[in-house]
Amino acid sequence: MTQTIYEAAGGRQAFLELAQAWHARCLADPIVGHAFSHGFHPQHSERLAAYWAEALGGPPDFTESMGDESNVVRMHSGNGEHQEMDERAEALFALALDDVGLLDARLRSTLNAYFHWANRTMSSNPKSAEHVPDGLPVARWSWDGPI
Repeated sequence: MTQTIYEAAGGRQAFLELAQAWHARCLADPIVGHAFSHGFHPQHSERLAAYWAEALGGPPDFTESMGDESNVVRMHSGNGEHQEMDERAEALFALALDDVGLLDARLRSTLNAYFHWANRTMSSNPKSAEHVPDGLPVARWSWDGPI
């Protein structure tokens, strides 16, 4: 039986550390930091870790207590085009993988591919959130891509 990405990465604690490392890099970055300049949830890293964990084969903690894909996509919608910020966020994610010691080549490749895909999904409604349907499940990702 193949391990999930969640298991291969090290589970809940690994995703929390990754979310904290990425968020710290984002806050310090002059381009990506702008996205957080208007404030963010006090448990942003914990919520992000739960979201990533669920998307990558972990427990459904995010949808059981924090929201669904519709909420996440809406939060990232209506902010205009920001390709430079998206590309920079992806670069910071790759650096955060280094920060937390996720060095396995296959795991890194899969996590980077997921983040690129998720980042593009979050940016798919630059003008408005009005077209995001209710009740979307968290988008799942496997070793082979979207499920």
